[in-house]
Amino acid sequence: MIEVILDTETTGLKVSEGHRIVEIGCLELKDLMPTKNKFHCYINPERKVSQEAFKVHGYTDEFLSRQKKFSEIVEDFLKFIDGKKLIIHNAEFDISHLNNELSLLGRNKIKEEVVDTMQIARGKFPGSGTSLDALCKKFSIDNSKREKHNAVIDCELLSKVYINLLDQKEPTFELNVDKGLNEKISDNFKVKYFNKIIKPTQEELKQHEVFLKKEIKKNYFN
Repeated sequence: MIEVILDTETTGLKVSEGHRIVEIGCLELKDLMPTKNKFHCYINPERKVSQEAFKVHGYTDEFLSRQKKFSEIVEDFLKFIDGKKLIIHNAEFDISHLNNELSLLGRNKIKEEVVDTMQIARGKFPGSGTSLDALCKKFSIDNSKREKHNAVIDCELLSKVYINLLDQKEPTFELNVDKGLNEKISDNFKVKYFNKIIKPTQEELKQHEVFLKKEIKKNYFN
């Protein structure tokens, strides 16, 4: 299954106040594992960044004025996300801004399926903080690089949060093996597997029982 972790940064909160996108970050997952496929760009919003937004991401008007406009990156962006499930934290915000940019160009709205990790978190942890930072803390995910909001860093963090929200364990490759973990050891590294149990069907159980009886008879009684 192919999914895309997506994040945007903007000049301000509300589309109704004329705010625009200044950065898009996308990270592709295949079966919950990051691939090498990424999409990232800064965007000239053709307007000034609000003071509130500048405090969040730190992108200056001068820096953004040198970047491509949304119209210049839209084809590459749409091609990257085409047909893939989008994983977004507080999806209403990002999708509203993306659809606004598309409408300004006379393009159709985002058609891809969208999963909002904030809504998942609210369902799993009612009454608890559901910001990206709060969830990183809850799942012991290192977010020390996130001094300001950045679409690339946020996508990387969200991919880890998303896996934890699905009650999966992130596969990791580590040196210096610890004992007592559910792991497969080979030389000096270990592989931790997804915490997912696939139960056999009744037919598979019957076939296995027949196989065992046959092998026991062959090996010990012949």
